[in-house]
Amino acid sequence: MASIFACVFLLSTIPSLGVKTTEDRFFIFGIAGHFVAYLLFGWPARILLMEHRFHIYYGYGKGKTTSVIGLAVRALGAGKKVALIQFDKGYDGLNEHYSERKILRSFSDLQLFPFGKERVLGPNAFRFKNEPGDFEEAQKALEKARELLMGGQIDLLILDEILAAVMCKLITPEDVMKLVELYNRDRRCELVMTGHQVWPELVEKADLVTEMRKEKHYFDQKVLSKKGIEF
Repeated sequence: MASIFACVFLLSTIPSLGVKTTEDRFFIFGIAGHFVAYLLFGWPARILLMEHRFHIYYGYGKGKTTSVIGLAVRALGAGKKVALIQFDKGYDGLNEHYSERKILRSFSDLQLFPFGKERVLGPNAFRFKNEPGDFEEAQKALEKARELLMGGQIDLLILDEILAAVMCKLITPEDVMKLVELYNRDRRCELVMTGHQVWPELVEKADLVTEMRKEKHYFDQKVLSKKGIEF
């Protein structure tokens, strides 16, 4: 009963706070709503109303990394701090295979962490077989993800191709689930994962899951990838 009276009192005081703008009203009602839900329903409601969400973009269609790069730019435009960890997309300091990274490095509020050994062996030549260094780089990427999740200094953390790293057996599903468990202990940022495949336990933990499914692709007509479009 005391909780109900506290909620009524809190909501009744909002009009008298002297707010003048719509943005201020939304902000105050948002804070009040979180507090009211906590008083009435406890932690389950608080979890439901948490600010930060867990997104997954997966599938065999084109557009996963493209989508999260767009999300990163949107967050930067809103004044957010972004970290982008890329699994199995390393950079040796000389050969840059991903054009978007040339632009991303220019953003002061974006931290870019490409991990992985060189796989491009030349024009239209690619190394598919895993080597010891690939596994080491994947573990470094996981460690950086844990560090950023616990640090609380960013607003958006993107783990690009982490699910592809599972499919390629560079890391395990358990490695990913441990990251999700760490994230859910204290959600300090928006978390995004990309890759080819998901599994039921992971989907259950996510707040948003989008599948990129190929309906048609010019690669099937042996069209080569194009700089500025595919890379």
